[in-house]
Amino acid sequence: MLMRALVGIFWRVGVVGLVGLLGLGLVACDENKVVEQPVDWETAPRAEVDRFSAEAATLMVRTADNGLPGAGEPIDMDAPPFLTTSLGPDGQRVQYYNFDVQPLAPAILYLVYREGEDAPVEGQLPIINVIPGDTGYSDFWRIYRVIAPADYVANTVTSFDGVYEAELFIESTERVANCPVVPEGSTATRRIGETSPEASPAWYKDQVAFLFRFEEASLTVTPAGEVPRSPIYVTFNVNPDQPNGGPPSGFVTEPGEVQTHNVVGSIPGDEDYSPFWSVNVYDNAAFDAVSDLPTADAATRLATDMAQVNCPIVTVDL
Repeated sequence: MLMRALVGIFWRVGVVGLVGLLGLGLVACDENKVVEQPVDWETAPRAEVDRFSAEAATLMVRTADNGLPGAGEPIDMDAPPFLTTSLGPDGQRVQYYNFDVQPLAPAILYLVYREGEDAPVEGQLPIINVIPGDTGYSDFWRIYRVIAPADYVANTVTSFDGVYEAELFIESTERVANCPVVPEGSTATRRIGETSPEASPAWYKDQVAFLFRFEEASLTVTPAGEVPRSPIYVTFNVNPDQPNGGPPSGFVTEPGEVQTHNVVGSIPGDEDYSPFWSVNVYDNAAFDAVSDLPTADAATRLATDMAQVNCPIVTVDL
């Protein structure tokens, strides 16, 4: 059975329905297993999300002095320290959001399909089982298809447990979505492409959580089942081998400007682009000499693959 080609990942009618380039056949499921009543997500309880707790964060842990938002407080991703101005491989000016360190393995996100249909159930929220601070959380999600009976009503199932209790068939795909979970009301206005900047709802253990969507690249898992990575070269005000050095000291910027000489190894549209960066640190003594990928690669390297961070590129000035 041929599936129609669906580009990117999007929520249908502005509510829900993450769809990727799946191209998979549908599988029959045991009917009459879904017996619960549908839930109105707009009035459902909200999950409290905290991206800056010691359990959730690595580089951006909230302290009494750094002013990072508290649990459940909206995040303005267009304000420091969440937006960085960097350089592209050819010296282009690029901007990316900082979403902190993420694990190599993606988390799992369920999309619900009715048996015999090739698009997710309209109005059904995606279903996740982890949020920041939970074991196994990642901003990156491997998409799984859940096949429901033909008479399934949207938002009857609102949790992983509900999927299992209904004995619905689950099918994996290779598709990966970059959808950080954020507190309701969070904003991130910049995107490449037509993706809505609004955070979209998803079910999390019968509660509603909200996810940003970044679709500047189509991602698939590696043969090892991991999120693909691309390199970035960065330099800090204090080199990481010095006291109080590395990330806490901040990136070096041009005098009076926000422009760093961090250099990304690829940009959206490049075959090897990924928003999941493998971080390499170069000596800040080379800051003035670094202007593109060749000069960054030639600079004295202080650390290789220091961390893996989610930093989707949201603007490119060619």
